[in-house]
Parts: sequence; structure tokens; C-alpha cells
Amino acid sequence: MQRDTLVSFEGVEKRFGGFVAVQKMDFDIRKGEFLAIMGSSGCGKTTTLRMLAGLEAPSAGVIRLAGQPINHLPTWSRDTPMVWQSLALFPFLNVRENVEFALKMRGVGKADRRRRAEQWLERMQILEFAERDISQLSGGQRQRVALARSLVVEPEILLLDEPLSALDAALKVRMQSVLKNLQRETGITFVYVTHSQSEAFSMADRVVIMSRGKIEQIGTPQEIYRTPATRFVAEFLGSSNIFTGQVKAAAGKSVTLEGPAGTFTLAAADLATPPAVGQKVSLTVLDARTRLAATAPAGAFNKVPVRMIGEEFVGATATIYLETAQGQEIRVQKSQDDLESLPLQVGKDYVAFWPHEDGHLVAEA
Repeated sequence: MQRDTLVSFEGVEKRFGGFVAVQKMDFDIRKGEFLAIMGSSGCGKTTTLRMLAGLEAPSAGVIRLAGQPINHLPTWSRDTPMVWQSLALFPFLNVRENVEFALKMRGVGKADRRRRAEQWLERMQILEFAERDISQLSGGQRQRVALARSLVVEPEILLLDEPLSALDAALKVRMQSVLKNLQRETGITFVYVTHSQSEAFSMADRVVIMSRGKIEQIGTPQEIYRTPATRFVAEFLGSSNIFTGQVKAAAGKSVTLEGPAGTFTLAAADLATPPAVGQKVSLTVLDARTRLAATAPAGAFNKVPVRMIGEEFVGATATIYLETAQGQEIRVQKSQDDLESLPLQVGKDYVAFWPHEDGHLVAEA
């Protein structure tokens, strides 16, 4: 176990009867980091969080907190408070009383718990609402109360289960900033479950991506975005064009791949095990790194003839939708300045291309 490890999952599994919700997992959560666990519904992310919280017991393996096994510990003795998706605030208590509740359960005196609760309400910029009923607050205000209630006990780790899912888009962005700043200021380890890529990538130091109860990849947002470890990760993120084929040649750090869309060359230096000739692999290239031209450019580029089938504008960026001769859809992201230099027309033929070094190789499972 690393010196800075706060939580470790060692061979942890969770089964419900014959259904395996979480396959054997081994990973660490570092002290003071913001870790996001993401994946589609049913991938096992919330079950993983619930096992850490003590709401579910592992079927196998050991969970350690600060080096000590906690499988046997009940929820209330783990010091792992959780901010729920529903927030779970007490409607019969006012704002201050909600924040004081955990302190009261720990036997903290009335004056001390009021002082500590008001300090956190002030920190969350809602002290003026201290005597209000929960029903009188907006969604964002209730979110801040839930955070204050969990953080007032100054835990070493805070668990968050999709806490922003009920907020509108603008408020989500503001609350993401609040959460990230809180985590940096307090140094408390945050473990945040979400299905939203934008939430995970904008706040987390590291991201765990899960699928069907299995960890597909753990890394920084930049690592996962640029170098997905599996085809599933690339497809889940939706930010890359993916071409499948077989390895026709592999020499040194260079690999030649032949597939339905054409023949491509790329570097395989980022693969732990170099691919063998004949092996089925996938090439991923980011939409933002894929270029577009009216005719094939000269030089060391991978090239694919395409036809434009549509476009979508989001602010100053446009996503151009294209189709290969085989019917595969690919995407290219362009700025407004790029569009001015390359007039586009639906139904017209173009060439999508990218430098060899911009491709990333993923071995097929």
C-alpha cells in the first residue's frame, strides 16, 4: 500500500445472489485527492460507494481505511459521511438544525455545535438562511446545506452519490466550482460517483471508469481522454473516432493497421505489450485532432475519404458529421475560424486526416 493511500480495495467483489454487481477490484484512493467514479447505469459505481460507506457488505475481499480493515464496521462508526443524490435533509428541522444533527449524535455540546454549524453555513454562504425551513430553500441552497451537514464533522473522507443530478445546467456548473474549491481548501478526500463525463473531468484529480462491474481504466482526466485503455472507454467518452482492423506490420514503435476504412500507420509506444502481426486492434483519434480538407494533403498523414452528412454548432465550435464509403460515421471538431477557411456543404466529398502520432492503439479484448 502506498504511503499516501487512504482507502484500498483488495480483491473486493459484490454479488446479489447469482448476479455479480462488482467484479474483483483492486485499487487505492489517495489521501487528499478528488476521485470520481463514473460509468453508465448499472455499472457498479454506486454499489462500490455503498460498500465503502458500509451500506453494503463485500461478498469477498477487504476494504481498508487508513490501513485498517473496515468490512466489519457499521456505517455510523466509519466516519465516511455521504451526500446523497436526494440530499436526504430532514424536513422537520431548520437549516441550522440539519447541519448540527451529526454533531448532536456525537455528543457535542449545544453551544459548540451551534458555533461550528454557523461557521460552515457562513463558509457555504447560506448563514442568512440558518433559521429557514428546508422547504423554503432553492435546489442550490439545499445542496449547500447537505454539504455543510456532512463537512461540519470534518471527516477524512466524504462520499458523494450523484449530488448534482437534480440541478439545472447553470447551477451544476456553479456547484462544480464550489465542490472543487471546498476539496482543495479542506484537503478532505472526495469520492464522487457520477454518470456525467463533464462533472468527473472538470473536478476530479483521477477518474475510475467502470463497465458491467469491472474497472476499465483509472487515470487523470487528461490520460483517459487522450489515451483510452480499452475500446469501451473510447466509445463511452464519445470524443474519438474509432477504426478497427488487423496489424499488417509492426516494426519498432511503428504499426501498420489495415481495416475497412483503409490502411493507417501509427506509433505503438504507449502500448504495454506491442501488437503482433494479425492481431485485431482499434485505432482511436480524437475528434478535435482529426482534420478536414477538400483534397488529400501531402505528407505523413493517415487519410480517409468522407462525405459530409451534417453539422452541429455549440458556441464557437462546430462538430462536422461525416461518413466513410463503408457507412461509418466519424466526427471532426472545428472552430469558427477553421470553417471560414474551408467552406462546407452537406453531400460534398472531403478527406479526413491526422498525423501518425495523433493516433492511439487499443488492443481488442
